[in-house]
Amino acid sequence: MPSGTKRLMLVVDGFIEGERDYSNLKGDTGPLVYPAGFLYVYSAIQYVTGGQVYPAQILFGFLYIVNLGIMLFIYVKTDVVPWWALTLLSLSKRLHSIFVLRLFNDCFAMTLLHLSMVPLLYQKWHLGLIVFSAAVSVKMNVLLFAPSLFLLMLKGMGIMGVISALTGAALVQIVLGLPFLWSYPIAYLSNAFNLGRVFIHFWSVNFKFVPEPIFVSKKFAVILLFAHLGLLTLFAHYRWCKHEGGLVSFLRSRFLQNQLETFPPNKTHNSISGLQLLKREHIVTTMFTGNFIGIVCARSLHYQFYSWYVCSLPYLLWRTSFPNIVRVLLFAGVEVCWNVFPSNVYSSMALLCLHVLILWGLWKTPSEYPYQNHRLKKTK
Repeated sequence: MPSGTKRLMLVVDGFIEGERDYSNLKGDTGPLVYPAGFLYVYSAIQYVTGGQVYPAQILFGFLYIVNLGIMLFIYVKTDVVPWWALTLLSLSKRLHSIFVLRLFNDCFAMTLLHLSMVPLLYQKWHLGLIVFSAAVSVKMNVLLFAPSLFLLMLKGMGIMGVISALTGAALVQIVLGLPFLWSYPIAYLSNAFNLGRVFIHFWSVNFKFVPEPIFVSKKFAVILLFAHLGLLTLFAHYRWCKHEGGLVSFLRSRFLQNQLETFPPNKTHNSISGLQLLKREHIVTTMFTGNFIGIVCARSLHYQFYSWYVCSLPYLLWRTSFPNIVRVLLFAGVEVCWNVFPSNVYSSMALLCLHVLILWGLWKTPSEYPYQNHRLKKTK
């Protein structure tokens, strides 16, 4: 079995044998750092495959096909990418390796994330957030989509709707983590949701050109964090909320709307909530762009992290105004960088430049009106 998967299975063995203290669930690289959903998924894999490599590879091959089917559904429903460019979704050599050879938990996390976007396309926010929370329970990288999703929910549901949806998502985390929260809550929360991990410089694909002392420094992490938050704010204000008058104006309108719904001037009147159905293209563009901003600003991208955004690359490229040949070349360039092993100064610099160029293309693209023509009516 691939070395990474062996380490994961060592942790699963401890869970199956009854260990509930997260600080004691260890592989040969240290304590378990994934939420509880990971343990359930890989325990099921071990049960189904008997811990054998070949059956597990077949299972992950099937998962790859399921993920591809979900992505094709999203692409077809948004009608942004031409039919011939859909073939790009199945051409990534690195993604094939991540799924079928390496068997990483990123595969399950991203498949669940993509699945959560299906109900979101139909404005089923509560269901979508429950599946989203399940994806987070497998690996926390899914949280890169959270800022975009939060903004979309505010547009689609308003403040009270967001609170109820977040409550449902929190319940998913509580239920999945209950065996550990009941026994050793501090060990579970500190290990499963550890946001302060420092990755090894050698495995970095995107910032290999940064000297290791700077790479592991807190100052570098803070700079990237501020860049991440700054870019999210800029895109939210000037792109995602442009037609609402900007981010501040949009948030103010939602706050005032919540006050009117909580304390209506006339208790018997029928009101129109002001909420409107979002276009599917706006939902997908906002989700994928928000995640891509996180990718650009990530301190370290390991090889399996490519699965976090490669399926969204064709969509993002066709949301830019670049000519088709440039779009295809950018996709190919990113793929080539991810297939350089081990990564080096030149491949990581090239990857960062390609990422920045794609992000610049998304920034330069005019913001489209995000709403459908009719409103969501709410009767009190």
